[in-house]
Amino acid sequence: MRRIFSSKRDSFPVRFGIFLIIAALITGFPSSYSVDGNNNQPSENLEIYTWYDLDDIRYNLSGDHILMNNLNSTTEGYEELASPTANEGKGWQPIGYSTPGVVSCMAARPGEDYGLFGTLDGQGHEIRDLFINRSDENNVGLFYYIRGRIINLGLTNVTVTGSGNVGSLVGWNEGTVDNSYSIGNVAGESTVGGLTGSNRGTVLNSYSSGNVNGSSCVGGLAGSMYYGSVENSHSMCSVIGVDDVGGLLGYSYSGTVSNSYSTGNVTGDSDVGGLLGLNGWKAASGSNIYDCYSGGNVDGSLRVGGLVGHNYYGTVSNSYATGNVTGDSDVGGLVGVNSWEVGNREENAVRGSYSTGNINGNQHVGGLVGHNYNYGTVSNSYATGNVTGDSDVGGLVGLNGLDVMQTGGRIRNSYSTGNVNGNQDVGGLVGHTVLHSTVLNSFWDTETSGLSTSDGGTGKNTTEMKNITTFSGVGWNITAVSNTTMRDTSYIWNIVNNVTYPFLSWQP
Repeated sequence: MRRIFSSKRDSFPVRFGIFLIIAALITGFPSSYSVDGNNNQPSENLEIYTWYDLDDIRYNLSGDHILMNNLNSTTEGYEELASPTANEGKGWQPIGYSTPGVVSCMAARPGEDYGLFGTLDGQGHEIRDLFINRSDENNVGLFYYIRGRIINLGLTNVTVTGSGNVGSLVGWNEGTVDNSYSIGNVAGESTVGGLTGSNRGTVLNSYSSGNVNGSSCVGGLAGSMYYGSVENSHSMCSVIGVDDVGGLLGYSYSGTVSNSYSTGNVTGDSDVGGLLGLNGWKAASGSNIYDCYSGGNVDGSLRVGGLVGHNYYGTVSNSYATGNVTGDSDVGGLVGVNSWEVGNREENAVRGSYSTGNINGNQHVGGLVGHNYNYGTVSNSYATGNVTGDSDVGGLVGLNGLDVMQTGGRIRNSYSTGNVNGNQDVGGLVGHTVLHSTVLNSFWDTETSGLSTSDGGTGKNTTEMKNITTFSGVGWNITAVSNTTMRDTSYIWNIVNNVTYPFLSWQP
């Protein structure tokens, strides 16, 4: 409930309140915000029934608050605080405050932040019809910034517009978002996500649905992630951006994405992926991606992948993509480019993964990976989709290695079965393999691919590709099972001998 203070002039609380306001102005901190919970006056724990109550959180940033019912356009306070006419057409004012700083996908922090340090428990209720139109502001969402927790909360029919770090629930997350979701439309410029703009904390058991539009670092769930994690979460958003665009995350630096998926279509220009656009940069660590999948179609230009557009010093394991992928250069059914900066390590590995979608591109086009170089590794993986391109076109990998630098890519214990069409450097498994690159114990189906040649790998007919001895004979970790519903997870690969191609024991 909103609190109404006594108007008695000489009361001590009023005089003390005036003193606090003057002190806050002197220190340069807005008097309308309480500071974080480390060294300031205690916050109330609020029971939230109205928009006015929700707004009072900004004066109680360290409290543990609970939402008692749904809030919508008919709830008290909506017109004044969260409607299209509120605050001179800007709608809801995000809860929190920051000193000025730089906003970018890779910035450590935008400034000194003040936001929710306590907890908001939605108790399974929804906040509906939230409207924010602040296209010239950064850190835009229901909350400006959190370091505490938001749990059990749903946002529906939201319309949120901002500039940098834009999300429906929170613009800048350094806390925990758990068991929460958003349904609606989110738009901005840099670091734009359906649920949170920048994630430097944890998002788990959560999802987003609707439409997300931006320029750089645009994702269905979060725009970017920096030393954070996304667990057991998903996005069904349609995502449109320019650079670093992904169905779940636009950009990620040194974090973890696990047990998560995206199903919406993704459109962008460079570093575009069904799940994640850009994973790492130069010597900066990418994230570990495992037990994930994407199902939407992906359309881009440069470095375009069904799951990840550019895997730069990151790992992709036990994951798959099923959508169709279209691009110009470095186009893959799972990963567009798999690479690292220097050295001979395997952090930039694609392993135990597969793709099934059809792939169309111009150069460096592969059923699984478009371009694999700088010690990039593809192992225990496969692709079944049809592949069409012009040059460096392969059923599994388009270009393995880099001609100019002669830095190798590595492929082992993998296969492809899709039909492959192209004009120059076209192969059933690999289109073109350059010096210092390797292709070991890997195969393609000469019948289904329509090709008897490849720049690496061994061609086998369909009967041979379904016989366990083809693979066990070169040391694959494989065993026969009686049918496709059976799994022997003590082996990497399973096969119904003389019936199926090899399949990964973990796959659904």
